[in-house]
Amino acid sequence: MKLIFVSGGVISGLGKGITASSVGRILKSRGLSVSAIKIDPYLNIDAGTMNPYEHGEIYVLDDGGEADLDLGNYERFMDLELTSEHNITTGKVYKTVIENERRGDYLGKTVQIIPHITNEIKQRILHTARKSGSDVTIVELGGTVGDIESMPFLEAARQLGRELGREENVMFIHTTLVPITGSVGEEKTKPTQHSVKDLMGLGIRPDIIVGRGAEPLTDAARAKIAMFCDVDENAVISLPDAKSIYEVPLTLERQGVTDLVIKRMRLGPLTSKRDMSDWERFLKQVMEPSTEIRIALIGKYTALADSYLSHLEALTHAGAERGCRVRVSMIDSDRFLDGSPEKLVEDVHGILIPGGFGTRGVEGKIAAARIARENGVPFLGVCLGFQVATIEFTRNVLKMNGANSTEFDPGTEYPVICLMNEQKGRRDMGASMRLGSQTVRISKDSLAWGVYGSADVRERHRHRYEVNTEFIDRLEDAGWRFSGRSEDGLRMEIGELEGHPYYLATQFHPEFKSRPGNPSKVHMGLVNASLAYMRDRKNAAL
Repeated sequence: MKLIFVSGGVISGLGKGITASSVGRILKSRGLSVSAIKIDPYLNIDAGTMNPYEHGEIYVLDDGGEADLDLGNYERFMDLELTSEHNITTGKVYKTVIENERRGDYLGKTVQIIPHITNEIKQRILHTARKSGSDVTIVELGGTVGDIESMPFLEAARQLGRELGREENVMFIHTTLVPITGSVGEEKTKPTQHSVKDLMGLGIRPDIIVGRGAEPLTDAARAKIAMFCDVDENAVISLPDAKSIYEVPLTLERQGVTDLVIKRMRLGPLTSKRDMSDWERFLKQVMEPSTEIRIALIGKYTALADSYLSHLEALTHAGAERGCRVRVSMIDSDRFLDGSPEKLVEDVHGILIPGGFGTRGVEGKIAAARIARENGVPFLGVCLGFQVATIEFTRNVLKMNGANSTEFDPGTEYPVICLMNEQKGRRDMGASMRLGSQTVRISKDSLAWGVYGSADVRERHRHRYEVNTEFIDRLEDAGWRFSGRSEDGLRMEIGELEGHPYYLATQFHPEFKSRPGNPSKVHMGLVNASLAYMRDRKNAAL
């Protein structure tokens, strides 16, 4: 049982998740098997009921778990498939402990944070780590050292270090901010010193300190942190802002982090040598593109890019395969209701409408889908984007004015999108949608077949509403073909527009399974079509 805990200090949003993911990547490059756990100290059971502005996108796992976006980073960097057990929240822990108390499991004892809450946390970490069968499990401690809600998790981590053995089985990496202030640009180590002091006051001495900042750490700053935080100087790691998050594993590797971890945790002898060649090749494709395209992402949470993180990464993965940089323009869908909406996308080469919930912004998305359909602009709709494309086609091609989803207009005359039967009567909002990986069957001689090259695919879902089967024949007769359906054939999963270069929409979320070197097929299709569209426009302008 080998555990690496990654904590954060000074401020939130320093990149603990990327640090944890990158440590896993470089250990994997030495032939070690790795797994990851994210601890979120909020009281929610999971991230499923959160507004994306609160916590970024809700990332869906194969088993249907709705999780923090850092689990997406783990899966992408380490090429893993995690489960809901890999996301531990305060809500899950307290719920279990309270249920245990109600059953009388604690034999009349007073239930307390220590030992009952901390024991439950430890049990969950150990169970998930053992079940993964990995050589090393990386545990990211969400929040910031000093936060009240993080205290039980830090105490549980301290206890695990004592119980499993700090000599080789448990390691602590602390990520802190090293700001630059003043006209001379001096690096200030005092915030790091105070953060480490707080951590040591809880009984945890970090083995590695990762200094985050705009610039690399100077030798003087590194030596000062080592002296006042009681770590070896070679264990003070500089992690400056990077042009791409995919640089971070190589930055850590160059500073000897892999060797530090392997030596400290006695992970050798290893049977394989370092092999980061695939990662280095991918990074070169990301950093040295030969061309560039622009894709408009049209949504309602566009003020926070993390709301659509997996889409942005999927487009990066797809662009890298074609030696292409994908510039994403985030456009609030409500802007399509004013003036001349065509001008918003006149300089883009593709349009993506992602998922979402609620009435706000829907009419703007419908307007954007119409622009793409009528003007031959490559288009990808995902989840709500699939439903929006279906509504737009019903209104403007079938001439069923007012067609809508019953989510947005319960009294619509043409309910082309409706609530799934099994969703009717549900009262709880959390973990109650159609969630997780499902089989999608694709028709031959279709655009989707050409994109996937397979009859059956497994993709992740997160929705309550679906295409109303009463409208399917009329939609398909008019040219909106459902080329992908559920395994039983009853649910529409992929829609495509006949006669359009690339107008594809999916009820599922393909972005969650995109990986460096193995991009989402439909995002790859959008990039390919956008490149062709760009070339055609250039040729037409000559």
